Amino acid sequence: MIDVARLAGVSPQTVSRVVNDHPNVTPHVRERVQWAISQLRYRRNPAARSLVTSRTMSIGVVSWGLAQHGPSVALTGIAEAARREGYTTNLVGLADTDKAAMRAAIGHLVDDHVDGIVLLAPVEAALHALDGVRTVVPLVVFEPGGVPRPDSFAVDEVAGARIATQHLLTRGHTKVLHLCGPPGWLATEARIRGWREALTSAGLHAPIPVPTSWDAASGYRAAEIVTGQPDITAVFVANDQTALGLMAGLTERGVRIPDDIAVVGFDDFPEAAYFSPSLTTVRVDFAALGRLAVDKILALLRRETSEAGSPVVPELVVRASSGGPDRHQRQEGTV
Repeated sequence: MIDVARLAGVSPQTVSRVVNDHPNVTPHVRERVQWAISQLRYRRNPAARSLVTSRTMSIGVVSWGLAQHGPSVALTGIAEAARREGYTTNLVGLADTDKAAMRAAIGHLVDDHVDGIVLLAPVEAALHALDGVRTVVPLVVFEPGGVPRPDSFAVDEVAGARIATQHLLTRGHTKVLHLCGPPGWLATEARIRGWREALTSAGLHAPIPVPTSWDAASGYRAAEIVTGQPDITAVFVANDQTALGLMAGLTERGVRIPDDIAVVGFDDFPEAAYFSPSLTTVRVDFAALGRLAVDKILALLRRETSEAGSPVVPELVVRASSGGPDRHQRQEGTV
C-alpha cells in the first residue's frame, strides 16, 4: 500500500479509502490511485484487512436441495456476488432438515468464524428447524413465496405462477391443469397459490394439482394423467425439467403441442429454448437473487437500517410450446 501511495502521490490512508470504496475521495484522486494500483498489480491482504475490520471476509452458506436447478444456480449467484465484494464463501450441506442438523451446520460455520450466514434450503422443514436456533452472526434466509423481511430474500414465485397462468388464459384456455412440485417445498406452495389466484380471478375452477418430483421422469409419467382428462387444453408445470418429461410423454401419445395442449414451465433453464417445441417458461434471474442475499448480509453486518425490500420478480418468456415464436426466434418474446 505504501508503494501505491508513493506512485500516486497520496497518503496510505487515501489509498485505503479508495480500496475500501469510501465516498470522501475526489474523482481525480481516486483515478490516480486506481492507476497506481493497476501499474503495481496491488492486491489487498485479506489477513491484514481482517485485523482492521475484525472480519474474516467469509460468508457461510447452509444448503439443501442443490441437485435442483434453482438452488444450485442461486448458490453460484451468491458466490459471485460475494466475490465481487471481496468475500469468500464457505458451503455446508445439511445432512437432514431437522433441528439437530441445522444446529450442526450453523455451528460448523460459526466455528469457522464466518461473518454472516445464508440459509439456502427452501423447504418448510428447514425453516421449522431454524426456530429457536440462535446465531452470533447475521443470518438471512431464502424463503420463496414468503413476505419480504430484512433477514430474508426470495423470488416472487406467486407472481411468476400467476403470469404463466394468465398467459394461457389470454390464449383462450379455460381448463389449465398444474403439475406442482413435491410437498414441503416452499416453491411448490407458492406456485400453486399463483396459479389458483389467476384462475379464481378469471372466474374459473382450479382443478386438483398433480404432484411431481421436479424431474423429467415424473413429468413423463404425468402425461398419462393429463391425457386422461380430455377437457384439459393447457398445463402449467412447476419447473422446466418436469415440463420436458411431460412434453415427451404427450408427444408419444400423439398429442400435438401446442395445438392440442399448450405447456408452460418455470425457471428458464438453459435447455428450455431447445426443447421441441421450444418451451414457454417463467425466467428467474438467479444472479440477482445472489446479489440480493449478499446485499442483505452486508447491510446487517454494517448495522444499517435495512428495509424488507422487494423479491426478485420473474418474467415470462413466450416460445412455441404455448403458441409463441418457434425455437429459431428463442431470444424474442420476453414480456
